Amino acid sequence: MSLKQRITDDMKTAMKSGDKSRLGVIRLMLAAIKQREVDERVTLDDSQILAILDKMVKQRHDSIRQYTAAQRNDLAEVEAFEIEVIQAYLPKALTENEILALLEQAMTYTGATSMRDMGKLMAILKPQLQGRADMAQVSGLVKQRLS
Repeated sequence: MSLKQRITDDMKTAMKSGDKSRLGVIRLMLAAIKQREVDERVTLDDSQILAILDKMVKQRHDSIRQYTAAQRNDLAEVEAFEIEVIQAYLPKALTENEILALLEQAMTYTGATSMRDMGKLMAILKPQLQGRADMAQVSGLVKQRLS
C-alpha cells in the first residue's frame, strides 16, 4: 500500500472514530501532498511524500522553538502533537553511527576525498536518508569527514 493511500485510510478511520485533532493533522498532510501534485501536475511517489512530511516536521520544530521563546506553551503542545502524528508515517530515524556507515559506503562508491566531492556524496545519500535523518546533520557530518 502506498503512503498516500495509508494516510487516506487513516483519515477515514479518524473520521469514523471522531478523533478531530488527529483528523485535522492528517487533512493538513493530505492538503500539502495534493497541493504539490496540483502545482507540478504529477502523482507523487512515496519518497516525494516523505520529503513533504519531513519538511512539515521541520516547520513544526521551528514553530515550537518560536512558541517556547514567546512562552506560548499551549501552542507548542499543539505543534508537538502534530509532529507526533506526522512522524508516525516517517520511517524510523537512523542513529549517527548508521548515518556514518552509509556515508563511508558512499565515499567508497564515489571515491570522494575532498570538499569538491560533497555534491556527489549528498546526491547518493539524500535518497537513502530522506525522512530518516536530518539532512542538515548529515551535511555537517559529510563536511567533517571530508575536511
